[in-house]
Amino acid sequence: MTYRTTRQWTLRLAGGVALVSALATAGPELRASPHPASAPALPLHHFWDDLQLEAMPGSAWERLRDSLAWHERRHDPRVQQWIEYYRANPGNVVDIMERARPWIAWITEQVERRGLPGEIALIPFVESAYDPRARSHRGAAGLWQFMPGTADALGLRRQQGYDGRLDVVASTQAALDYIELQAEQWYDGDIELSLAAYNAGAGTVNRARHAAAARSAPSDYWNLQLPSETMQYLPKLNAIAAIIDDPEQYGVALPAIDDAPAFATVPVETHFHLSQLANVTGLAPDELAALNPGLTNKSASPAAVEVVLVPIDHEETVLAELSAPAATGTDDSRHLVQRGDSLSAIASRHGITVAELRQHNGLRGDIIHAGQVLDIPRRSLASR
Repeated sequence: MTYRTTRQWTLRLAGGVALVSALATAGPELRASPHPASAPALPLHHFWDDLQLEAMPGSAWERLRDSLAWHERRHDPRVQQWIEYYRANPGNVVDIMERARPWIAWITEQVERRGLPGEIALIPFVESAYDPRARSHRGAAGLWQFMPGTADALGLRRQQGYDGRLDVVASTQAALDYIELQAEQWYDGDIELSLAAYNAGAGTVNRARHAAAARSAPSDYWNLQLPSETMQYLPKLNAIAAIIDDPEQYGVALPAIDDAPAFATVPVETHFHLSQLANVTGLAPDELAALNPGLTNKSASPAAVEVVLVPIDHEETVLAELSAPAATGTDDSRHLVQRGDSLSAIASRHGITVAELRQHNGLRGDIIHAGQVLDIPRRSLASR
């Protein structure tokens, strides 16, 4: 089936055609799949067949259901096998969907805006089990499991303290751009073939299509001879879509998740550590770090990122703090060094950087001793 995109092509990827051509010659993307690549055997009976389970879909799932487009694929034997596999492991499905809580509504919204099939929002289920810090032993990373070379070609920067593959906003936009661009360039708008190329590499898919044409066979995804993992890629995607479409039928109680995105994007105009932002806003440092996995050293600066993510109900507080004028003076407090203290631990505890702590106390190195008193600068976040 061909699914044509209808929006005007205004992709931000410079030299898009050249980009896809370059990526097509690369080796297949190696993914960190949470499920086995081979098709599982069909279970004969399930204990929940005898139970009346009441699913608890939140509005995020209702919205996603409205955009699902590949219903007819669910009758394919490969899809049916994966439906039964997931059905036999409902706890695993629920765990992964709970992990998707911060991301699923926002990703669904991005997919909708592009007029893509809603199934695309479920790719991270197959790729990373919705873990933005997931890494494969082959080098793929992030929610969308980008290999370093593909990430570089798509403009996902990797530098000290930042990895764009782990940045959910940046990597999602890059993934959707990549899927659309490949579909238009190589496959006459066929999103299914583009997803196969996303998994195996465009070169692998194109060779399979040429081989099919040579023997006068169909060249759509479902009839191609592809690597085993790629042969199972869309069946997995369609299987989990079928379960989300009717969770009661398959004995899966989806977690209730709101339709609205769980986070807001806040512009970064000054350097700060996430612990500083947590201190002045009352946010939990772990919550901020979880929303911003791309900040590998937990600090943000305009040179690295344009935005940070914050819980949606704290957006106004964070914006107010980040836009506050720089303080002209300081309000110092002091810290008495205890046995076992280190500069990094003290700095983290007070929401400042080690460099600031050294500079404020005239320290040249990291050596401190018990009984020493350190001055702790307490400036506003905007002044740091």
